[in-house]
Amino acid sequence: MTGFARVAGTTGPYAWAFEAKAVNGRGLEIRLRVPPGYDAIGEAARRALAQRLGRGQIQLSLTLTRASRSARARLDVEALESLVAALKAVRLPDGIAPATLDGLLAVRGIVEIEEGDDSDLAAALEADLAAALPELAEALVGARAGEGAALESVIRGQIDAIASLVAQAEAHPGRAPEAIRARLSAQVAALLETGTALDPDRLHQEAVLIATRADIREELDRLAAHVEQARALLDEGGVVGRKLDFLAQEFGREANTLCAKANDVGLSRIGLSLKAAVEQLREQVQNVE
Repeated sequence: MTGFARVAGTTGPYAWAFEAKAVNGRGLEIRLRVPPGYDAIGEAARRALAQRLGRGQIQLSLTLTRASRSARARLDVEALESLVAALKAVRLPDGIAPATLDGLLAVRGIVEIEEGDDSDLAAALEADLAAALPELAEALVGARAGEGAALESVIRGQIDAIASLVAQAEAHPGRAPEAIRARLSAQVAALLETGTALDPDRLHQEAVLIATRADIREELDRLAAHVEQARALLDEGGVVGRKLDFLAQEFGREANTLCAKANDVGLSRIGLSLKAAVEQLREQVQNVE
């Protein structure tokens, strides 16, 4: 299921934001994009999402900006006074102007720019980022839950469509033993009328085997059982995507067998419609958590 979540905040001069985007996927894949030096936070975010999510492709990013640093100038008064005293003792050649204050301040070591100690700030930033991870995971789960509710309605409708087709096949007159017997009797009679030397007893045995293989009772029973199990999974809720995916594959196998066994045009049409409905179901359950 798709979803988007964003959690942002500030820590001192830092402004930061987590963003997580989710799209459909058979398994769980989490891709990270974090600033250099924040790999540990990225891995912690990966773990936080993996604990709450079971499927999907997740793109997780952390953006971090910092306001201009506040700095303080420190003047080494003793060094400046010592430099001034030393210059007074120097006899300057003609044409050389004495040093000015701005020139003296430009001498290395006279003025130093001190920046604040970032160790405490880095620890506070790391703590704030870690504290935001549960909120990020919860927001993403909530965003996907909204889509999940709509998706559940679609899947229930598809399961109802499959159940309706199973009921149609169940009630179709073409699967009645009398109908199967009549079709096979007509086929055997047509073969005997060709004048080809055929053993009537052997034809009868083959017809019995064909009639047995044409019985779709087991397939209908299994399809009905799968319908009930799928509905039970949806009622149960939680992480059921993989179970529904497996059930959709079982639906497909039974639908294929039903089509292969059907020896009636009407049943074949129902079987083809059933295969189409199952394929639609398989496409949708790929998106379920």
